[in-house]
Amino acid sequence: MAIEKQVIKSDQAPAAIGPYSQAIRVGQLVFCSGQIPIDPATGELVSWEVNDQVRQVFKNIKAVLAATGLTLNEVVKTTVYLAHMSDFSEMNEIYAQEFGESRPARSTIEAARLPKDALVEIEVMAIAR
Repeated sequence: MAIEKQVIKSDQAPAAIGPYSQAIRVGQLVFCSGQIPIDPATGELVSWEVNDQVRQVFKNIKAVLAATGLTLNEVVKTTVYLAHMSDFSEMNEIYAQEFGESRPARSTIEAARLPKDALVEIEVMAIAR
């Protein structure tokens, strides 16, 4: 039995910069590729400030989720990649604001290097109702 996969694409989020999809939906599960702080209008990083980058990453995540009719409330798992673990507090503050009381499971990892030398990348998994 073949698995039915639906490719998700949003023009409100940056286009994939490689051979992958912004997100894939399989049944009720939605797997979003890692988002970095690219402004979809310019194709460039928004700034070199971690706060600005985290906010842009969340804008991009919300745009991809919206293309499936979902919001951050349906996110069940995240993985956060930081270029510097010293940016954890700043990322965590914005992360907490974005998710509010709808807190998914999370892993946070310091990565040696992220695409385009971004300071943060976040991937999410969500469940559609």
